Amino acid sequence: MSGRAQQTERVRRIGVIFSLAASDPESQKRKIAFEQGLQELGWTEGRNVRIEYRYAAGDASNIHKYAAELIALKPDVILVSGGSVVGPLLQLTHTVPVVFTQTPDPVGAGFVDSLERPGGNATGFTNSEYAENGKLVELLKEIAPHVTRAAVLRDPASPQGTGQWGAIQAAAPAARIEVSPINVRAADEIERAVAAFARSSNGGLIVPGSALAIVHRKLIIALAARHKLPAVYPIRFFATDGGLISYGADGTEPHRRAAAYVDRILKGEKPGDLPVQTPTKYQLVINLKTAKALGLTVPPSLLARADEVIE
Repeated sequence: MSGRAQQTERVRRIGVIFSLAASDPESQKRKIAFEQGLQELGWTEGRNVRIEYRYAAGDASNIHKYAAELIALKPDVILVSGGSVVGPLLQLTHTVPVVFTQTPDPVGAGFVDSLERPGGNATGFTNSEYAENGKLVELLKEIAPHVTRAAVLRDPASPQGTGQWGAIQAAAPAARIEVSPINVRAADEIERAVAAFARSSNGGLIVPGSALAIVHRKLIIALAARHKLPAVYPIRFFATDGGLISYGADGTEPHRRAAAYVDRILKGEKPGDLPVQTPTKYQLVINLKTAKALGLTVPPSLLARADEVIE
């Protein structure tokens, strides 16, 4: 009797869209962090929750297609990893709760009314303020004082690209660096543009955060090495993959924290009542091996501030 009396637990459905490819190790780290966070709160795949994953791989057509697919499944909540996905998704639904990560300036983009009271059907975790992109300019000058011109690899299709570019332009005069944009869309386009830029001397690269920059990170790091361009990046894994220096918030931890917001929404809270959370810590990572290959001597003051030094 007791077995029959036990009620079957209701299975809830969570949709997840990653801006990166399924094969990207960073996607897998973020997926694991999110699932571990859910498990700690009592949600187990196949028992009381079903998770539907989609991976956009930095492709705008994939983003729109997968957003529509997930909404058609009528999920209880959707997790969005990457600012480039949030806008297209919110254009398709004003009712399905959305929790986002890796999203700069959600207020400026119109995703939420304010950080304290988002107000609509979305909330989540920002990964940077636009002003942090000015810090990339300062760091490039500090680690490579000879640089007087920098190419900025930006995604023109992303709303965050405009804000990042504005912050970089504002910081450039004080660093005495002339900045020019290179649009990041396809691999061959990046390769041609960086090669053309590198023909003149005293150049460097600034890579603000975007899904496309992450998708093409191995190519960008290889081009910087080939053309002897000092480059500064927005996330730790750029430096661990061979980039010169990175400065930015941790990309994995917000996915674990997002599980707590998903849990609260599944238990009845509204995303519009949950404040958007900002990064608590930024990581400065320096790759000394890359610095040596570029003939750079890293100032002791910069080394002392580093959270991690790769030798």
